[in-house]
Amino acid sequence: MVVAHDQDENAYEGGIGGDGVIAVKKIEKIDMSSFDSCRKEIRQRVWEAASDIGFFQLVNHLVPKDMIAKMFDYSEQFFSLPMEKKQALAYKKEFNAGFEYLAQIRPSTGTPDQKESFTMSGRAMTRDFWPSEDDLPGFKEFVIKFMRTSYKVAKQLFECFAESLGFEPDFFNLLHDLDAEDSQIALRLLHYHDCTGRTFAPGYWRAGAHTDWDSLTLLYQREGQGGLEVCGGKAALEGKVEWSPVEPRLGDITVNIGDMLKRWSDDRLKSTWHRVRLPREGEYMGPRYSIAFFTQANYSAVIQGPGKAYPAITAGEFQLQRINNSYGTRGA
Repeated sequence: MVVAHDQDENAYEGGIGGDGVIAVKKIEKIDMSSFDSCRKEIRQRVWEAASDIGFFQLVNHLVPKDMIAKMFDYSEQFFSLPMEKKQALAYKKEFNAGFEYLAQIRPSTGTPDQKESFTMSGRAMTRDFWPSEDDLPGFKEFVIKFMRTSYKVAKQLFECFAESLGFEPDFFNLLHDLDAEDSQIALRLLHYHDCTGRTFAPGYWRAGAHTDWDSLTLLYQREGQGGLEVCGGKAALEGKVEWSPVEPRLGDITVNIGDMLKRWSDDRLKSTWHRVRLPREGEYMGPRYSIAFFTQANYSAVIQGPGKAYPAITAGEFQLQRINNSYGTRGA
């Protein structure tokens, strides 16, 4: 059964697209180096951050810094390919994989996000969605390795959330399986375009305000390429939204809770609005690169929290519900 998403969400999103005001809110940094020996303490810190602002950052985790740097290098090389070669890998929604250019229009803005992206999903890893070895030697092998390493980090976090909610430790890991036939986990390389010498009309963003529809997002950033902001206020419809910048640093992983895990926790965890704004005068105006690892539940996984605050729904139905609610009237 598909349950209609709260229609107030659309009204809220329509009112959150303005500039708002900057109000710095602390984003917790959590050291994962002692995960095995200090599991209880780390689990508590993860839960507190996820139930407060819904964003936190990991340091000393399982993804080596040099691996992250190499993934960024490969990302730059991919987006430097001629447009016709990227468009030959055009996005296919049935696999959640491929290349997109100025393709995403948020209900919060009505304007296209100023970016291009390349997405690779668990279902598409063994299919022909890759640039040729002649164009990008080693790209496919390295992207898959990067996905699998990021997945290890996500699994540690899912164990924390499962235990905090009273489930078995492997509860979420079984339902977020990178290799499942109905896997929805995906890695997205993002290139926000150079803004040097360009002007934009009001309402344009590198990525308009939104929440993520997945369970957990792991985001990789680089120093000097900021713009990510987290909503810290609740009065969007009154034009009083507060936005806090998230510091970009190579090696850190910025984690945010998505709508699926919010529902799975009976709303105890926060799926927080966030955006990527265009640079302002005096700031770095060049291109911005980031890498997002989206852990969505398997298409057939059933989402229901321990308190049964919401009716049971499959992850596939939930995703369709969010798409129809947000974009159905726009013909997307």
